[in-house]
Amino acid sequence: MTRILPGVIAMAIVVVASNILVQHLLGDWLTWGALTYPVAFLVTDIMNRVYGSDAARKVVFAGFVTGVLCSVVAAGMDKTTLRIAIASGAAFLSAQLMDIAVFNKLRKYNWWLPPLAASIVGSILDTAVFFTIAFSTALTPLFPGDDVSWANEIVPMLGQGPAQPLWISLAVADWMVKMAQAILALVPFRIIVGNLIQKRAQIH
Repeated sequence: MTRILPGVIAMAIVVVASNILVQHLLGDWLTWGALTYPVAFLVTDIMNRVYGSDAARKVVFAGFVTGVLCSVVAAGMDKTTLRIAIASGAAFLSAQLMDIAVFNKLRKYNWWLPPLAASIVGSILDTAVFFTIAFSTALTPLFPGDDVSWANEIVPMLGQGPAQPLWISLAVADWMVKMAQAILALVPFRIIVGNLIQKRAQIH
């Protein structure tokens, strides 16, 4: 457990920071949490590459528990709803586990392909699961107490595309940030993985 503790701490920090920053808008289509949340994929991929999939799953589950606790606290402060909490938890867990599965399938290929492909697939799943559960009118009967009419206002996509519910624009903008970060994260992934592997070699 000691060896993955830094990963657990890093994931917890990302989850807590994202839960706080998601409450603050960044422009018309994003929140500040959109910038911090994708780092979770980087943490998962680093742990997977250095310590294996079992260690990565433990880190993911630690992040999931942290997220649940954040949702409980936020609900007590009227900062979130049951629907948002379920959407967040389901998206995080499914996306991170998908990330691990894709990474493992591609583990033997070039160093950059597993983390890039895993982050892209995981990000697509994360965005689709979260925004659909959180805002789609199709699921409104399951959450009659949550008013998401504001997210279903029909507006031009990202302010200039075809008319779509507002939450579609929010989802697309969120996904675009995740894609950009999936590429940018290759640099710290390469550096951090190299350092950790070198330290492990020195210990052994």
